[in-house]
Amino acid sequence: MKALKNQFVVLIALFTAAFANAQEKPKSPAETVTGKIKEATITINYGSPSVRARKIWGELVPFDAVWRAGANDATTFETDKDITIEGAKLPAGKYSFFVIPNEKECTIIFNKEAKQWGAYKYDEKKDQLRVKVKPKTANSSVEKLVYTINSNDVVLSWDTWNIGFNVK
Repeated sequence: MKALKNQFVVLIALFTAAFANAQEKPKSPAETVTGKIKEATITINYGSPSVRARKIWGELVPFDAVWRAGANDATTFETDKDITIEGAKLPAGKYSFFVIPNEKECTIIFNKEAKQWGAYKYDEKKDQLRVKVKPKTANSSVEKLVYTINSNDVVLSWDTWNIGFNVK
């Protein structure tokens, strides 16, 4: 009887631990931001990682390498109208969105293969558009990665950087 009671206690402890782990919030939750620039509705879906006392730019996110611009699935950028990004035309559609960061200049990439996990199968031949922008130092550190759609630009903010691009 005592062995049965001990097994029951162990079983309850295992269920409690499993339930507690199942309730833990994800470290990089999925986020969506939608906004309008002129006549176009833009929607960005991304995983929002936190800094969590890590060095982001140049370490966690290496310089001069394709980055999924978020966490988990590749970030997606969708527009229902043709738009102009930094002076170059981007047709209406849904794209995976990547960044190649560098201290002086970042390459923004809109890739025709919208559904991807990370940047592991990124294929440059499927790029619809690439533009270069300069990262800016933020006034204060941003803990969780966030995208902001303003009246004439989109800005990725994380840690001490803002990576923005003009949209018309």
